[in-house]
Amino acid sequence: VEVLGFNGTPEAGDRVAVVESEARAREVTDYRERQRRDRLAARGAASGAGRSLAEMMRELKEGAGRKEFPLVVKGDVQGSVEAIVGALEKVGNEEVRARVLSSGVGAITESDVTLAQASGAVVLGFNVRAHKEAREAADRAGVEIRYYNIIYNLMDDVKDAMSGLLAPTLRETMLGNATILEIFSVSKVGKIAGCRVTDGTIERGANVRLIRDNVVVHEGKLSQLKRFKDDAKEVVAGQECGMSFENYQDMRAGDVIECYRVEEIKRTL
Repeated sequence: VEVLGFNGTPEAGDRVAVVESEARAREVTDYRERQRRDRLAARGAASGAGRSLAEMMRELKEGAGRKEFPLVVKGDVQGSVEAIVGALEKVGNEEVRARVLSSGVGAITESDVTLAQASGAVVLGFNVRAHKEAREAADRAGVEIRYYNIIYNLMDDVKDAMSGLLAPTLRETMLGNATILEIFSVSKVGKIAGCRVTDGTIERGANVRLIRDNVVVHEGKLSQLKRFKDDAKEVVAGQECGMSFENYQDMRAGDVIECYRVEEIKRTL
């Protein structure tokens, strides 16, 4: 059996309803579309509006557990759609994965935008474009639609966005050590540790550990660093200086101070 006159490209497995007239067919279609929109709108009330890739990265970073990167995929032919969805399902690790909420053949429709809005997804179009109504709906809802004609470019964009959701690797670099010689109390400031730098350098604003009897008693930030009465950016080995620490006053003579820097190293998929 051959059927002609479809407005869009049907997919294998789609069900076809036969009615007595075109008017009746429009009634059925309108009713089903209203039901679909109502369901998606109800889901969207809890999920919020659509987001850009950058917004998704920022919001998903705040979540816990394995993060999902929601997507709606439309393409020109079934083979391309299947290839894209298959590739997307392989992207990710134990921290993040791509989740294709919907995929299909044909132009991007208003229903695709509604689904993306309800789930906070981005719409990806491969060799297709969005209908005017879909573009207008996306503008109103803040849903991002991205177009591609090369699968590798699509995959690279998704990987880059998902990589932004990965927790960075922290790399610690030791800067120097100092020993507290005595403690001074200064009005409006609190306690200041008079120290001698024993090796390396001490930098203002760096991370510090206070070690007492070989036990770490505090980890935090160096808030003030002074050389005599002047503020100093750094103090080198052999010099004496004054230090104070953020939210910590229980320093004692003899404590050892380790000064270090922590760098965040971006990870990629």
